[in-house]
Amino acid sequence: MIDPRLQTLRVLHTHGTVTATAAALHLTPSTVSQQLRQLSARLGLELLEPAGRRVRLTPAALALVEHADALFLRWEEARADLAGYADGVAGRLRITGVATAITGVIAPAVARLRAELPRLAVEIGEDPDVNRFELLLAGRADIAVVIVAEGAPAPDDARFVQRPVLAEPQDLLVPAGHRFAGRAARGVALAEAGEESWIRAGDPADQHRLLLTACASAGFTPRVRHHAVDWSAVAALVAHGFGICLVPRLAPVPERYPVVRVPLCGEPLPVRRFVAAVRRGSERQPPVARGLAALRTAAGEREAKGV
Repeated sequence: MIDPRLQTLRVLHTHGTVTATAAALHLTPSTVSQQLRQLSARLGLELLEPAGRRVRLTPAALALVEHADALFLRWEEARADLAGYADGVAGRLRITGVATAITGVIAPAVARLRAELPRLAVEIGEDPDVNRFELLLAGRADIAVVIVAEGAPAPDDARFVQRPVLAEPQDLLVPAGHRFAGRAARGVALAEAGEESWIRAGDPADQHRLLLTACASAGFTPRVRHHAVDWSAVAALVAHGFGICLVPRLAPVPERYPVVRVPLCGEPLPVRRFVAAVRRGSERQPPVARGLAALRTAAGEREAKGV
């Protein structure tokens, strides 16, 4: 077994503070501090040094984190090999993902898993206020379906495996009487909307960046006047003429509002790309492998329907 204090050091390296590390691992700050002191004493090395009100890892600690990453990779691989001796797939699988991923691929995938593998208990969480990669690292999730965004771990990050799941197009959401509303069949080029007022809709961590990037590629900067995260609130703002917005194809729009989805055509076509991330080495564990396969199947069925 790997010394669990190494995992505490890895999480501290990611979070930067003892308090945040304790929250990620569901420990008390004093427990985290005690574990790190014990690890330092056992190795005979200083692992932490003060940096203002925070702490930072010493060069020795950074070297140890690299070795710990390699150890945990081998541990995940060992668990996968040993799981192959089990009779069937059983246990627990925890999947976290953004709301539209739950709607579009996670819920259908888990429904299939429940039918095929009744001994596998699957838990689904949206976890909107938590970095889902940190949930993986802390062992609080096994699969994270996330949107590729700035600041996320690189595809070759030694801690994670990231596999493409789904490319989700964006539509325009406009009021029923808007000049674009009659073009729902043939679509609208994004460049045509340069003079419109815009609503910053959805999660600003990915949707707003996507809007800015797409509009810049289309040759304009959007005039953002209002913002809302909940899609019901967004639809209400659009319906009352406060602006138009980009809406993900999988995002539900309440039917009670007089709004129209209009597909975008031409270039650029803004798209959100989803990946399924797991701890590197865990992808061969039977529950995780079956979960990834189910997600791919659900995504393939969704794409076959045109998303």
